Amino acid sequence: MRLTLFRLTFHENLFYMTREAGRLYETGRYLHNYALTYALELARAPYYQAGHVPAYEDELGALNAQGLYVTPARGLDVRYQLVTFKFADNAYRVKMEPTSRNLPSFGRAKEVAVGSVFEFAVIHAADFRAPRWIRMGLWRSKGQLEVIGQAELKPVKGEYMASLPLNPLDINGRLKIYDVISMPPSSLVDNAIIEGDWLRAGLDNGETIYLPAGMRYTFPQ
Repeated sequence: MRLTLFRLTFHENLFYMTREAGRLYETGRYLHNYALTYALELARAPYYQAGHVPAYEDELGALNAQGLYVTPARGLDVRYQLVTFKFADNAYRVKMEPTSRNLPSFGRAKEVAVGSVFEFAVIHAADFRAPRWIRMGLWRSKGQLEVIGQAELKPVKGEYMASLPLNPLDINGRLKIYDVISMPPSSLVDNAIIEGDWLRAGLDNGETIYLPAGMRYTFPQ
């Protein structure tokens, strides 16, 4: 297994509804590994879903057999911009009906601003080549990917702190110490110390990455 470390720099404002505070909708400084997996086009969702119910298990679960896994991303240099928005039409009379989607119709969005930088890793069994540009978020914001380093993953023994944020659903070991990042569709953890097996990647840029062994996409039954 190999690890490739990526840097993601946004060239357009990024918006996810990570947290709601009245009519203020905030985007957090972490990116979920589900969102990154779709943005890398490793999984695809249908363009139209009548029920607006995600099918993560069907769309992401197949990557386990391919030996592919994407970690969540941590913000290295995150800036924000407040934007006022309103979705409306040209009808003279609009009857307000409850929406079936978790999509705000008006308010203020706290967006990740242009120039913000994130970091994440891809674990892969075969050769992996990512696109140079990806799109993410409600506005399909454009981000540029750069490879920071690559290395073979080697098993190590001991107790370490994970070098990247993690999805706790996807790990085998027991979490001992961690910071919770509350966000949909499932909360993440950062600065996690885990009891269990570990992997070490000594990157060609001199950086060393520690991650728990056996991470795979896992979904609650």
